[in-house]
Amino acid sequence: MSEVRVRFAPSPTGFFHIGSARTALFNWLYARHTGGKFILRVEDTDKARNTEEALRVLVEGMRWLGLDWDEGPEVGGDCGPYFQSERQPIYDEYLKKLEAAGRTYEKDGAIWFKLEGERYTAYDDFKKAEVEKVKTAPVVIDDAVRGRVERAEEMDFVIVRKDGSPVFHFVNVVDDIAMGITHVIRGEDHLSNTSKHVELFKAFGVEPPKFAHIPLILKESGPGKMSKRDKGALIEEYEQRGFLPAAVRNYICLLGWSPKDDREKMDIGEIIERFDFAGINRGNARFDEQKLSALNAEYLRELEIGSFTFLVRPILAQAGVITEDEDEDYLQEVLKLAQPKARSLEALPEYVSYFFKDAYPEDEKTAAKIAKKTDPKVLIAEILPVLENAQSFDADSLKSALETHAEQQGVKVFAYFPALRFAVSGQGGGPDLLPMLEVMGRDRVLGRLRAFSR
Repeated sequence: MSEVRVRFAPSPTGFFHIGSARTALFNWLYARHTGGKFILRVEDTDKARNTEEALRVLVEGMRWLGLDWDEGPEVGGDCGPYFQSERQPIYDEYLKKLEAAGRTYEKDGAIWFKLEGERYTAYDDFKKAEVEKVKTAPVVIDDAVRGRVERAEEMDFVIVRKDGSPVFHFVNVVDDIAMGITHVIRGEDHLSNTSKHVELFKAFGVEPPKFAHIPLILKESGPGKMSKRDKGALIEEYEQRGFLPAAVRNYICLLGWSPKDDREKMDIGEIIERFDFAGINRGNARFDEQKLSALNAEYLRELEIGSFTFLVRPILAQAGVITEDEDEDYLQEVLKLAQPKARSLEALPEYVSYFFKDAYPEDEKTAAKIAKKTDPKVLIAEILPVLENAQSFDADSLKSALETHAEQQGVKVFAYFPALRFAVSGQGGGPDLLPMLEVMGRDRVLGRLRAFSR
């Protein structure tokens, strides 16, 4: 088998859409699985939309996901240039080949590709006029995902516009030939173009690459393909919200591919080892941000506390929760408590703010719920001396002191916990209470309890 060469050929528009990221990822995975080459080829002929900033968004998004390329911008390679805007001499050369073979003609200022077959005239309902059609042999596509697909092209098509710019179908095929692409992995919405592309490959006397058309990604709710306007569609959003790239990459793998054993969380090495066309589904994939968030939480819980702290510190600083000189040991102890319950980094400032700031919001629903059973100020005033007299302020000592007091009062120790948590944090939930009090420390806890019980 010759070396596998796959490509991702985006048009940089200023967005890196999750569908584009999935196409890039599947190509990258197949290249890494087979020991082949992954090529980044930029379709930048739309000068109005394809700016340097748009290219930066694309490149940074791919780098963030860990998708390195073997040939392309910033890397180079033997098959460049890797920008379509710089490949016009190559397109001119291939156009001459078609002209020499008698496979082109000019009409209405454009250059058309001439299909081979018996020509006849028929009425076209769409155009409401008589048109020339061609009876061609059906193009048979042995698609690696869709299976056998047959489609016959019936009409010649434009390959160079009136303004001299080449059409997508033409440059796509020329670039795939010139770059030695062996496998074309792209969205199912391109399947309708493939018969045109195969006709062009045949006209150049080149065996077409192997095609694999992957399922569409549907929006989270309702019908239709996910677009850049839908919630959760842009990769940069996840970077800004503090998602881990490994988690996002893992989730995107599962949008249309499965290892067939119902496993979801896998490290990238295992995914590379197991990825193949046989695992790609034919049915469309539905985006689910809750599933992505749950997977992200699993990755967050597995981080070493030093790495977790490194990621969280700038987020807390930007939110004004901590200052640049925040004590590292205290910060790590707080984050050890928060990490097991963290679903995303973006939620952490709100989750841990009361550890660092005495001015924090109080949850009104929690206050009302506690007040229905007892007066929390009375309850806190009752247990304040118990905590003040605790010999040590570690979780075990606090538990022992509170249990002794509760037994004397003939109640369960947990009867004090909701009011105690609310008094020191303003919240109804959070990390385990007694370890939380230990980390916050005697002075901070007692000071808040005294202020609350006044």
